[in-house]
This record gives sequence, C-alpha cells and structure tokens, in this order.
Amino acid sequence: MQHRILLVEDDEAISEMVRSYLMKEGYRVESVFDGEAAEQAFHHKGPFDLVLLDQMLPERSGMDILQSIRKSSLVPVLIVSAKDTDVDKALGLGFGADDYISKPFSMIELAARVKAAIRRAEYATSRGTSGERVNPKRSISLGGLTVDFDNFSAIKNGEEVKLTAKEFHILKLFMTHPGRVFTKAQIYGIVWEDEYFGDENVINVHMRRLREKIEDDPSHPEYIKTLWGIGYKLGEAIQ
Repeated sequence: MQHRILLVEDDEAISEMVRSYLMKEGYRVESVFDGEAAEQAFHHKGPFDLVLLDQMLPERSGMDILQSIRKSSLVPVLIVSAKDTDVDKALGLGFGADDYISKPFSMIELAARVKAAIRRAEYATSRGTSGERVNPKRSISLGGLTVDFDNFSAIKNGEEVKLTAKEFHILKLFMTHPGRVFTKAQIYGIVWEDEYFGDENVINVHMRRLREKIEDDPSHPEYIKTLWGIGYKLGEAIQ
C-alpha cells in the first residue's frame, strides 16, 4: 500500500525537494503552502497517513493547524521547525505532535522519521497500543494514581489526568517496570520505536509535562525519579 503524506511547507524550494525525495521513497505526497490550504487539504483530500507540518506558515500557524487536526484525528504529525520554542509547545502543551525534526535536516533522517512515525501508527492501530506488551493486568494503581491500559487513561486522586499518547506510554512503561532504570535512549526506543539520535529535547519536554500532570510537586517528583547521568525510574516511595 502506498502511504499518503500531507506536506505543509511555505518555502516552495524546500517543499519540492522534500516532495521529490519522499516520492522516490514510494510515498504519495500532497503539497500545500499555507495554513488555510493545509486545513482544506486535510479535511477534503484525505485520509493521510502522516502530516509533515512546518511551524512558520502564512495565513494560519502550524500550531493552529496541529490543534485543528487533533480535534478529529490521531494521524501522525511530524513537526518541522527551526525554533526550539515551537517544538517545546508542540510536544509539551498537549497539542499532540508525534515527533519533530529541526531545520536544516538531512533527507535521509527525514525519511527515517517519516517511516518510523507511520510504522508506530500502524502498530498502535493493529495492536490497540504501542510500546512493550509486558503486563497482563488491565490497570495498575500506585500512590493514588491508577493507569487503565484498556481505556488509555489515568486517574489521580479520583480525577482524570489528560495525557497525550506519548505521555501515557511513558507512564505505562514506568508503572509496569517498578525498580527498573531507563536511559533516555531506551525510553525513546520503546515509546517511539525508533533509533535515538541523541537529541534530548523530545524526552525532556515529555517528561516535564508528564510530571506536571501526575506529580503533587513537579519540582520534587515522587512518581518518576531522575537518576542524574543515568536516566529515570519509578519512585520507590509510591510503590
């Protein structure tokens, strides 16, 4: 099956370069050059298997388009940005971006990230989840926090915690492996199911936002502890 990609990039030279490369890789690519066109294409020319979304766009921002997409779809969205602040917002504020790549980028790395994002989405659809399939329990409760694996939800002290898909799978990873230490590379490999390129921003943003949602005091976390220079582990105090 030939996968379809919606490419949203206002620089026509970059757009054509990316489009040509991805088509040689076997993808069908629909190119648009501003936010309004992206909105129309997504809703009227889909479905798409992935959206490659630049953040700096005419008419409407990439962040605005991302929020609009997430109201109706879980399609993988790969952010393209030269600004770390945009990446931080897209990944960390619950808008639902799946991954990002910074400008300037190599076409080989871009194609690898596109392939990985589509593969993760197909895996999640076929299995009903992503990440390690290690725990037969339907839910786990620790320290006032309950994670429901069937419904992909978390409850803290009786109230629902609104997690993004990646935040949920990071939390699930730690809850199902009490006592185990995970490096950032291991977390990325398990949750993103992709090779870790050494850029810590994605992990740092997701971990910070997850802690803000589940910890009583995010600056002194009890659920997910940092082992400086090593990685993270589930806190012993709540086990």
